[in-house]
Parts: sequence; C-alpha cells; structure tokens
Amino acid sequence: MKLDEIQYRLMTLADITRVPIGCQGDASALAARIREVGSSAVLAFDGEQHVAQLQFRPYCRALRSPNGLWDPRYWGDFGDDAPDLPSKMLSIFCYHVGQLEDTEDRDERYQGQGIGLEMLDFLLRWARTRGFAGIIAKASPSHRAVMSFMGGQSVESYRERGFEVIKSWVDDELREVIHKRSIVTLDVDPDHAACVSCCVKRF
Repeated sequence: MKLDEIQYRLMTLADITRVPIGCQGDASALAARIREVGSSAVLAFDGEQHVAQLQFRPYCRALRSPNGLWDPRYWGDFGDDAPDLPSKMLSIFCYHVGQLEDTEDRDERYQGQGIGLEMLDFLLRWARTRGFAGIIAKASPSHRAVMSFMGGQSVESYRERGFEVIKSWVDDELREVIHKRSIVTLDVDPDHAACVSCCVKRF
C-alpha cells in the first residue's frame, strides 16, 4: 500500500450495498441522509478495496447517544453543553481506518498513515464548497492507542485545521474502558487519556 495511491471520494446512494455501513444506521435512513446532505461519508479506496471511511451527519444539538460510547451517536452527543450553532452545520462521526469489510476488524497497515487526516481535509473542502456553515467534531484523546480504539482524531489535528476548542472534559465511561482494557500504559495520566473535546470550525 502506498499512501499516494489511496483514492478518496464521497459516498453515494449506489455505495449502500457496496461498502460497510454498519455504523451508519439502516439503509433507508442512510439513503435519506445522503439525499438530504449530499453524502454521509468520505470513502477511501486502495484500488477497488474499501479501506476507510469518515462518517458525518447534520449537526443536531439535542442528539444523545442511547448507549454512551457504544453507539455511533456518541460522536454527535455533546450533552447539555452542546453549542448553539447556525443551521446547516455538519457533525463529524467516527473514522473507520483499515476497515475492509463490515466488521469490527481493522487492517493495521492502513492505520497511522495519514488516511484519516486526508479524509478530514477532503470533507472540509467539500463542505465549504457546498455552502455549509461549518463543522463540529468530538476530538478523541491524543494517545494513539485511544485514537485507534475510538476511531477519532486528536484535538491537535483539529486545531491545526482552524477548529476552535469550545470545551474539553474527561469522559468517565471512556476512562473506565481504558482502564479495564489496559489501552494505555500505567504511566499515562488516566484523566488525560480520557479527555475529549468539542471542536468547531466555522466557514
């Protein structure tokens, strides 16, 4: 795999039966979202093989995850402190880098290669040209092991792209999972390893 050979494009209605959609909801809801927004994900391909996707949805201030960290809606859930933003904002959901099929398995050859950042940059360019007001994202902790587990990008990556950090907080559920699964080494501050952030970029 060569990074410069990875191809990126937006997800279309025709992709619903061709690429993994397990975290995007049922096919009818996904189709409705693609029609409403213009797409629901940035896709990455190595030749004909799907290798990654960055999912997004319209921002909904009232959105809450029914199962905390274990539901895709976690990424759009900013709790009672969810910011009041202009209409036509997009909310970044999860990054699935190394996803070759619709399972939890990931091919590590594709991780840590910059594919997630390429998808993010692609989304930023597209959203600006489509007239969206901006993008909101929940940044994951900066520890690579936690980022890989969560499928997110660090707050530093968002800052580098002009996002404003609205608020940061320790996610208690994530802190517990990190501890139980020994995702980081014992010398890492558990609060730092479980700190997520609300990041907003206005166009």
